[in-house]
Amino acid sequence: MASIAQLHSNSERYFAALATAERRALHSFFDQHIVEDRELGYFALDEGDYNALPAHLAARVVHTVHGAMLDEF
Repeated sequence: MASIAQLHSNSERYFAALATAERRALHSFFDQHIVEDRELGYFALDEGDYNALPAHLAARVVHTVHGAMLDEF
């Protein structure tokens, strides 16, 4: 699920997306990506929503927070 922050500056949007990705990653098996968008600024994207990211999204990933849940137990 992508989350879009309604903030004013790109840096605010980036840090809001980072906070969202970090919160989600704690409770997810999937990586959380921060994607840059010309119109939206930055948004958090859950890799589980797309399986492997399509090339057009993967090219715009600026940061990844790895999922923190383990499937080993």
